[in-house]
Amino acid sequence: MADESLFDFLHMEIVSHIYKEQQSSKGEMDNKDRAVCVSVLESMGFRVGQGLIERLTRDSPSFKDELDVMKFVCKDFWTKVFRRQVDNLRTNHQGTYVLQDNKFSLLTQLSSGKQYLDQAPKYLAFSCGVVRGALSNLGLDSVVTAEVSVMPSCKFQVVIQKL
Repeated sequence: MADESLFDFLHMEIVSHIYKEQQSSKGEMDNKDRAVCVSVLESMGFRVGQGLIERLTRDSPSFKDELDVMKFVCKDFWTKVFRRQVDNLRTNHQGTYVLQDNKFSLLTQLSSGKQYLDQAPKYLAFSCGVVRGALSNLGLDSVVTAEVSVMPSCKFQVVIQKL
């Protein structure tokens, strides 16, 4: 329980630090500055996701297709990283997957409802990077975006890039 809270608070402080650092160098933040912050957080998450998936799949057999990879991410990987399974996985069978988490752990500390809805995207950039990094190490290049309509519920859209 304590280590869960520590990770949540560390994540909030990392986000806060990145935004404060960008703001202190320029004063007022515009959309370009916010995009830089999101990019930095997503890159950090990407590297973390790569490292975590290496450890989790070390003794696992290889996956037969991309749906198997996504099922692994939704069950095993998500449980290790966010302490619960994804509530819903949907796909169009053409490379697009929607992962829904109705009680996303990194948003539950912020709010319930719509109070801080405008702040949610900056707290999801790291998580998008974690998922993208994990998929990258499993051989799937992807674009991962997150959407929040009511906190702490969150939908991650994963679009697999076909080569």
